Amino acid sequence: MNFTSDNAYGASPEILAALAAANTGAAASYGADGITAELRSRMMALFEHDVTVHPVVTGTAANALALATLCPPHGAIFCHALAHIAVDECGAPEFFSHGARLVPLEGCNGKLDPGTIEAAVGRFPVGSVHSQQPAAVSLTQATEAGTCYSLDEIAAIAQVARRHNLKFHMDGARFANALVHLGCSPADATWRAGIDALSFGATKNGALGAEAVVFFHAGDVRDFEYRRKKAGHLASKMRFVSAQLVSYLEDGRWLATATRANALAQTLAKGLGAIDGAELAYPVEANAVFVTMPDEVVARLRAAGATFLDWTPPSGGTTLIRLVCSFATPEEDVRKFLDIARR
Repeated sequence: MNFTSDNAYGASPEILAALAAANTGAAASYGADGITAELRSRMMALFEHDVTVHPVVTGTAANALALATLCPPHGAIFCHALAHIAVDECGAPEFFSHGARLVPLEGCNGKLDPGTIEAAVGRFPVGSVHSQQPAAVSLTQATEAGTCYSLDEIAAIAQVARRHNLKFHMDGARFANALVHLGCSPADATWRAGIDALSFGATKNGALGAEAVVFFHAGDVRDFEYRRKKAGHLASKMRFVSAQLVSYLEDGRWLATATRANALAQTLAKGLGAIDGAELAYPVEANAVFVTMPDEVVARLRAAGATFLDWTPPSGGTTLIRLVCSFATPEEDVRKFLDIARR
């Protein structure tokens, strides 16, 4: 019963088959191959827009390189206090941008609030040589709290960004899970709502190791290619990264896997919500469940072999835990987990 992360499970059989198929004959290196060209065509059709697509292997690389390209070394990047870029990337955005500063902001349910961003921007005097300059906003979709920004919420943040000439980045490590919840098109959830650049995630949803930075405006690409090379993230055998992403998008596979993960999370949430002493911390809108549980129940689950993360330290006899469902999480594990928790 492994609910530690959607990274805990492997790759989908179809993506592994695509890798084997790509491993035939010779192909041009560093992204000049036919599979990478096909990926760009698929992404353009998917987003209904002329986009540039840059495959990388990790989500941290995607986020850090995208933000470094959008933001100067003296810039400020506004993000949620729980954002992956602020908590889990070991300073990569600051390092890759050669000094840009992350400005973490609090917000309900893991979300940035337009008013909070507006106030934070005001603390950085534009034109003052003594202050870092407001440069970008980054939001996570789905959020680190397992919630999803609505299209109206994204558009409202975009208005603040445009008013202050800030670039708008989306960390889409779980973009597919958010899209399933929203029930809208990829275009509506990104550039039509005001997003300039997207870190398009696939690894958490069935890829072996494949992400992509997607720019929606050619002028924003700037020196990205040089940054990717300098950072050691230009894969020489790019076709194997691109093949994963092409297979991921084929036949709506990426949405089917996310739909399954989201549904399992809903099953967990419904079952846990009915247990005395258990309380859901956030709305369950993607594939993660945050629930406060009595410590005795937490201990019983772990004794039975369940693995998951304590999101906060135990306090007052309860602990807030995080449970993440994957495209490959067995349904039987969910049923067993709930049965043990109910005892």
